[in-house]
Formats: sequence, structure tokens, C-alpha cells
Amino acid sequence: MTLVANLLVALLALLHIYILVLEMFLWDKPLGLKAFGQTAESAAQTKVLAANQGLYNGFLAAGLLWGLVLGPAGFGTKVFFALCVLVAGLYGGATASRKILFVQALPAALTLGALLLS
Repeated sequence: MTLVANLLVALLALLHIYILVLEMFLWDKPLGLKAFGQTAESAAQTKVLAANQGLYNGFLAAGLLWGLVLGPAGFGTKVFFALCVLVAGLYGGATASRKILFVQALPAALTLGALLLS
């Protein structure tokens, strides 16, 4: 089960690296506009805020990867950062878009469950 948990941690980290790229570099590009349902005008106005969000998603990914690098000693780190992702996903789902519940909160909850069962 530890292998499955670590695989889910790695996938969650990769998801957040992808979100970082979307928010920091592709926010006002066709892929970013489509992913976030933005118009070019609204994306231009919120580009700096999106880049800031992207940076935070990068920190979440870095924390998850750090937990993996620590090996067995990183269990608490992986749980902490998976919880952070879960809270961010729940908040985003409640305040921004319900889609975030499925894109961010659900993968975090599955990862956290696998970690706690490992």
C-alpha cells in the first residue's frame, strides 16, 4: 500500500506542477483560457493574481515531492501537504468553482486516504 500511496503523492505533485504552469505561464493563452473558462479580457486583468496562485500550487508540489524524497521519514510531510491540497480544493470548490472539488480536492482525499492506510 505504501507504493500506491507514494504513487498518488507523486501524481498529486505532478497535477500541481501542471496547475502552476497553467496559472503562471498559460493563463492568457488558449489552453489556460479554456482550462479556466476565461475570456482574453478577464485573463489579462487577472494575470498577476493567477501567477501568484500558480506559485502557491508550486509550493504544494514541492512539499509533496519533499515528502517523497525523505522516504519513510517523510510520512508526516506528505500527510501535511496532502491536507493542504485538500483544504485548498475544498475552499476553491466552495468559493470559485465546483469543478475544483473533482480536480483538486478528490485527488487529495484519495492520496490522503492511501497515506493513512499505508
